Amino acid sequence: MFAVENGLQGDPRLKAISDAIRVIPHFPKPAFKDTVDIFVDRYRDMAISIVAGVEARGFVFGPSIALAIGAKFIPLRKPNKLPGKVIYEEYELEYGNDCLEIDVGGVGDGERAIVIDDLVATGGTLSASITLLERLGAHVVECACVIGFPHFKGQSSLNGKPLYILVEPQNTN
Repeated sequence: MFAVENGLQGDPRLKAISDAIRVIPHFPKPAFKDTVDIFVDRYRDMAISIVAGVEARGFVFGPSIALAIGAKFIPLRKPNKLPGKVIYEEYELEYGNDCLEIDVGGVGDGERAIVIDDLVATGGTLSASITLLERLGAHVVECACVIGFPHFKGQSSLNGKPLYILVEPQNTN
């Protein structure tokens, strides 16, 4: 049921919400599909059993990639959001500190994993992700990001693990 059908027709709050939403034709479907397809093509034949997605935007790409390659999706989350027993890893960001957690029951010894995120800025989040997976016995095959800042150009690894980046940000100035 739409709010206008429930007595809110003409409510200025609804107009304000509607006006704040920017519509971009054909977005995100073609770009999202292309992004997922490129990652699937890369990882399809690598015997990956875990796609670990970093909260929150790694959750956008990770499940689709995992489903397409026949792997399981493992969320890497901010503290206190996962049920069950977890381990955590603290890490530094360019503007402070943060922490990621992983459920200890989701990863088996020797499983082959990739880590997916939308952006690599400093590498801190990905490094913490690698550490968490390796502490549980996984073999991290590669880290993959949609966007990488230019200072990562030409860098093919992070903490000794391959780093795969699709694009660098466009200069919008």
